[in-house]
Amino acid sequence: MNFSELFKLSGLLGRFSPDGKCLASCVQHRLVVRDASSLQILHLYSCMDQIQYIEWSSDSQFILCAMYKRGIVQVWSLEQSEWYCKIDEGSAGLVASCWSPDGRHILNTTEFHLRITVWSLCTKSVSYIKYPKACQQGVAFTKDGRYMAVAERRDCKDFISIFVCRNWQLLRHFDTETQDLFGIEWAPNGCVLAAWDTCLEYKVLLYSLDGRLLSSYRAYEWPLGIKSIAWSPSSQFLAIGSFDEKVRILNHVTWKKITELEHPAVITSKKTIVYKEVEKSPTLGTERLSFPPTRALASSLFSTQSKYDICQVPVSLHYIKPVADKANPKVGVGMLAFSADNCFLATKNDNIPNAVWIWDIRKLKLAVVLEQLYTIQCFQWDPCQPRLAVCTGSSRVYLWSPAGCVVVKVPGEGDFQIVSLSWHSSGDSMLLLSKDHFCVCYLEREEV
Repeated sequence: MNFSELFKLSGLLGRFSPDGKCLASCVQHRLVVRDASSLQILHLYSCMDQIQYIEWSSDSQFILCAMYKRGIVQVWSLEQSEWYCKIDEGSAGLVASCWSPDGRHILNTTEFHLRITVWSLCTKSVSYIKYPKACQQGVAFTKDGRYMAVAERRDCKDFISIFVCRNWQLLRHFDTETQDLFGIEWAPNGCVLAAWDTCLEYKVLLYSLDGRLLSSYRAYEWPLGIKSIAWSPSSQFLAIGSFDEKVRILNHVTWKKITELEHPAVITSKKTIVYKEVEKSPTLGTERLSFPPTRALASSLFSTQSKYDICQVPVSLHYIKPVADKANPKVGVGMLAFSADNCFLATKNDNIPNAVWIWDIRKLKLAVVLEQLYTIQCFQWDPCQPRLAVCTGSSRVYLWSPAGCVVVKVPGEGDFQIVSLSWHSSGDSMLLLSKDHFCVCYLEREEV
């Protein structure tokens, strides 16, 4: 495993291009595009204000930079360096911006969610979608890029509109049986749309492409409800994370619950492997000591290392009792992710903040628990094999696979606190992001 040097970054804005050839990052108002393998600078662009969001087009030929404070989007071309585009929403303002799947249209959501404006880069035409709903996930595209679903709010009632992305014509428009629609997400095969209600109402609705209600699921009635959902890559399972610290998995045939995955504070099953991160001070032989100490020796003298120990069950995990009288309590399953091969599901229960739970979906059993020293900030699966990367706001990155797990410290001086990470599409490297810097971690195929 090798690491690049550290590069400056602002706003956690670092992204690999979809084709894996380039890496874009932002420093204030500047956009830097590098070669993903050599990290040599290919393009340097200067925007009108501090960049708050970036996104690659699906074909990696364009990159969008949104400046929400100014209500402006600037688009840069990697093939034609002299070409650029500026979209100014003016007094309407701007709260969100994204690409359409074809990479030739930009969807801008105005302030107060008055409308979504669809701008065409090819014909310079403009289309409008009225009444978009202000919710967690109000726009969703099918994986093949053919259809778009938009959550809407009209006359105090929730609706969903489905559009054909080729010409932005309305295909279906129907109301939903929700009190306050919170999010929508297509299954990867594009056949089923999941819509879920606010956390005050436990309800998941599953619609077909033509707007028919296929099924409705409610686990319980009065306590806080749904916190997160995730489709499996095969579209066979829908995992629902709830405030009651459980994950419920629905199957794609009957849309009924097939199992409930609990997150207890004490692990008792002997079939579950518990890896616990422990810190250890480095031991230095007297033959290595010198005065004055070298810079590398001085840094190792004052740095602690960590490793994983396998614990004997029962194991008590670090549990935080939620504060019941405050908004957004840290309780329930807030993070869910399926592995690319559909075999594993990783979860995080917010009131056991230092643990990642890895479930074997083939057996519907808990396989592994990783208990870290610090709170889990982010985890993500390798897009090519069952390998999970985890970061905790420290200078270490953690990797798990069915073969075992490792702890790797990012070398270098200073405190590089990793708060986010993302895999390259090949699975051979990772982008590690801190608040002010980023680096690239290069892995070998046989590692872990």
